[in-house]
Amino acid sequence: MGFFDTILFPFKWVVSWIMVSFHDLLTWIGMDAASGVTWTLSIIGLVLVIRAALIPVFVKQIKAQRGMQALQPEMKKLQAKYKGKTDQLSRQAMGQEQMALYKEHGTNPFSACLPMLIQMPFFFSLFQVLSQIAKANASNEGIGAMTRDQVAQFDAATIFGARLSDALLPSLQGGNLTVAIAVLSILMIIAMIASQFITQKQIMSKNMSEEAMQGPFMRQQKMMLYVLPLVFGIGGVNFPIGVLIYWTTTNLWTMGQQFFVIRRMPTPGSPAYKEYQQRREAKGLPVLGASRKAVAEEKAVVEIPAAKGQRVQPQRKKRKKR
Repeated sequence: MGFFDTILFPFKWVVSWIMVSFHDLLTWIGMDAASGVTWTLSIIGLVLVIRAALIPVFVKQIKAQRGMQALQPEMKKLQAKYKGKTDQLSRQAMGQEQMALYKEHGTNPFSACLPMLIQMPFFFSLFQVLSQIAKANASNEGIGAMTRDQVAQFDAATIFGARLSDALLPSLQGGNLTVAIAVLSILMIIAMIASQFITQKQIMSKNMSEEAMQGPFMRQQKMMLYVLPLVFGIGGVNFPIGVLIYWTTTNLWTMGQQFFVIRRMPTPGSPAYKEYQQRREAKGLPVLGASRKAVAEEKAVVEIPAAKGQRVQPQRKKRKKR
């Protein structure tokens, strides 16, 4: 067992155990144990467990992203301060001041990637499990928490005529590429790329303030917008269909999660925040932020007693009685 396999071994066991647990549950309620649909739902169940466990990390990510956007005006001042200074001392001083800003706002440039980085060991573990299914079945061995019978069952399971352990490029190179494998793999790769792109695009177009749109953070977002889908698209030809199902499902989870955050907890100053304020106003709810002054003025209006038979007129506190 190599160094990489040694590191991933506990993750492989956890991944396979969660899949087997969902498979046993689905079989218990009456689904066919050998069906590809049952194993596909087990993979989707794995996504739900991992992403639900990552919700606290996602909350920290949102706070860190807000912090990155809040410090953009200060970052611009810092860049202007050291503009044209390329000596070692200046670069070191600028780096120290940047780190101080990150610490003050409780954020860092890598916060947006944190959920993905945490997911990667599980992703690679699932990749290894599915890639080794055929070999383990031929050797009559188990993988992680999967028994030999479950490995054989998974290896034979198909969805729309393609096995979950089949991959586009390896099947082509091995001479066993079928129409079902090609069509399902391509459709899943497209879905994976599209969901990745849409998720990143909705953040940039709706949930970033004007300051952030003009700052260096925006350049990172633009790079991720095109680079990440491209990387997964190119790598997708090597992914087993089961891995493509996993990653597409987790992208759809991310898309829905981002939609909820953008609609219910938008970044102040962003287009989504303005739409949120308009929805509150249409429902008769107080507009956040700017409404505080109006509420204070409204509270300043007092009732002044009038003579008997006369209608009480509202007066402001500062207005003198006549």
